[in-house]
Parts: sequence; C-alpha cells; structure tokens
Amino acid sequence: MSINICRDNHDPFYRYKMPPIQAKVEGRGNGIKTAVMNASDVARALNRPTPYIIKYFGFELGAQTSISMDKDRYLVNGVHEPSKLQDVLDGFINKFVLCGSCKNPETEIVITKDQDLVRDCKACGKRTPMDLRHKLSSFILKNPPESFDGDSQGGKKKKKAATASANVRGGGVSISDIAQGKTTSETDSQNDDSVAHDDDDDELARQINAAASKLEAIEVKDDEWAVDMSEEAIRKRAKELQVGAISEELTKLDQYGEWISGQDELPSDIDLYKKAVELDILQDSKIASVLAQTLFDEDIVNEISEHTAFFNKVFTSSDYEKNFLGGIERFLGLEHKDLIPTLPKILVQLYNNDIVSEEEIIRFGTKSSKKFVPRDISKKVRRAAKPFITWLENAESDDEESDEE
Repeated sequence: MSINICRDNHDPFYRYKMPPIQAKVEGRGNGIKTAVMNASDVARALNRPTPYIIKYFGFELGAQTSISMDKDRYLVNGVHEPSKLQDVLDGFINKFVLCGSCKNPETEIVITKDQDLVRDCKACGKRTPMDLRHKLSSFILKNPPESFDGDSQGGKKKKKAATASANVRGGGVSISDIAQGKTTSETDSQNDDSVAHDDDDDELARQINAAASKLEAIEVKDDEWAVDMSEEAIRKRAKELQVGAISEELTKLDQYGEWISGQDELPSDIDLYKKAVELDILQDSKIASVLAQTLFDEDIVNEISEHTAFFNKVFTSSDYEKNFLGGIERFLGLEHKDLIPTLPKILVQLYNNDIVSEEEIIRFGTKSSKKFVPRDISKKVRRAAKPFITWLENAESDDEESDEE
C-alpha cells in the first residue's frame, strides 16, 4: 500500500507516492525506543537522505536518535506510534520537500554560496527558501546531500525505489529522475543504462499497461483483436482499475476513521452516529471494521461494553459483525500484538452484550482468512480464540443434551 506524499492532496491519480511509516517499539524501561523499519524506503520516495528524516523526528519529538546507515537501522528514543511519526513526517515534507510555490515534491536541496538552503523545483523551475531557524537546517548545512554519496536517495544504491513510479507504475526511479524523464535501469547489477520510456503515455494508459502486464499470456489470433482504444474507453477501463486504489486512499470511511482518531477525546456514541449519518456510511457494513480499529486502546476488554447500545444500533446484519471481527483482527494482529492473548475475553464481551452472534464468533475462530490481515497473522490471532470457541461448542452440546432429556 502507498499513500500520497502530500497527504492534503486527495486526488487518487496523484502520481507521487510513498510507503506509510512502519515503526516497531523495542526494549523496555529507560532503554525503550522506536525503530523506523522502512525509513530508507520513505526517504528514497522523498528524494532525501534518510538521516534528514530521522533527525527531524528527533528535533520535533525532543528525542535522541540513532542512525546506522550501513546496517539500515534507524532509532528514535521513546515510544512513538506510526501514526504520530506519519504526522511529524508531514511537517518535514511541507518544510523540506514540497516546492514553496507549486507544492510539487519534485525538488532538490541546494546550498547557495551564502549558506542558504533552497528547494530547487524541477516542475515549475522556481527556487524557494527553507527556514534556516529550524535545527534540521543546521544539520543539512553541516551534512549536505552530497555527503551521503549513493545514499542521498534514501538508502543503498541498488535497493529499488519506493515512489509511486516504482511501486505503482513500475518505474523504479526517484522524484528528481521522474522530473528529468529518467526510468529504472534494466538490471541494477549489470549496468546503469536507462530503459527507454514513452513520455507521451498519460497516467491512465500507464495504469492499464501495468495491470495488463500482470495478466497471464493468452493466445489470440491477429484477427480477433477488437479492443476499443477510444479515449472514453481507456478512461473507463482505468477507472475500473482504480477502484481498489480509490477505496484505500480516499473514501468516506477513511474520513470517518481519521475524524475519530483526530479528536483530542474519543467522540460520544451520539457524535459517532451523527458523523456516520453526515457521511452517509451507515449502510456500508465496513463501518464496523473502522470502528473496531479506532475506538479502542489497551483497555479494549472493558471498553467494548461502553458502546454496546451504539453497536447494536449500527450493526444491522451479519456483514457488520464479520467486518467488526475483521477490524478486531487488524487491531490485535497489526497494532497491538501484545493483546492477542486477551482475544477470548474480548469475544466474551461481544457475546454477552449480543454485539456479535454465536455463529459469527465460531466461524471467525475456526477458519483463518487473508481478507483483513496476512494469513499467517490471521492464524496467530484466531488461534488465540480457541478457548472461547471450545467453550461455546461445549455449551451447545450441553444444551442439546438437556433438550433431549
């Protein structure tokens, strides 16, 4: 999954992408720290040296940092959630990446003779100054981009880029290369000759080509080709290809989740309901998955019952229940792995408060799925539900025996 470099731009066809921040908390006590797992990939997408990003985190969060470029390991002292780091990264992008004139990320850092820092935009051609008062500016002046050699693009020379053109379009080039019309080399290990690229291809055509390249080869006779290549037909097919991307990048459900997460205090059930009505998403069963991932924290076992009336009001079919369990699976498997052992207690709360039916709980606990998380994580999470599933099945057997007597 990739996100827009400028997250204020919600255009699903926005070409400049980056991978979202991935972070992992390590250690305990006074030695606890957060490892930014994909710092190099993010830096490469932004066409900035990785240390700039890590140092910026340290300055903004008031934390010490550890940078080991040879090991591709970057640490920030303290506990920092990926969402928080992503928000801080937005500040770095606005101050040190986006053009101050056109807001395009196709920029390079230039140090002038007067020791000023400017962003040289390859899109509009303007040079806009950067704030020299920021501590990172002093770090950049002491450590110019050229001092990082091959790592000025954010990591090891031969590691593929993390930009939209690399991951989504198949380009494998940095932002500055895109601006100059460059493409990925045929083989990084053999030569650095650029592959010819058709600059006249528009965005929609590239998407169609990228999708077509993944299809299995089909033997077709020459006279059987009858593809409508009109502009309208191409646009229609591209729109179909973009459905998945649009659903990930810009949906009302995303807005709902961001609204909940962005509040200083958790909204009341009434406010949650009103906002859902305002966005017209009550009829979409996926709202249950969003709620499962945004309403709870480490005290999820006790927090579920607080929203029972709201859940019973919103969950009008088994589809809502399935998506809610899927959201719980993501919450535990991806964000709070240490809480996986509490899954039986969570299911007890859902069962006792009639939020999720017995049938859906049993179905959830007896078969893994890759719909919400990778299958290996699904197996790990759902395996933890076994004690409660066993209890439910035994309770059913006891009820049947009682009925026969």
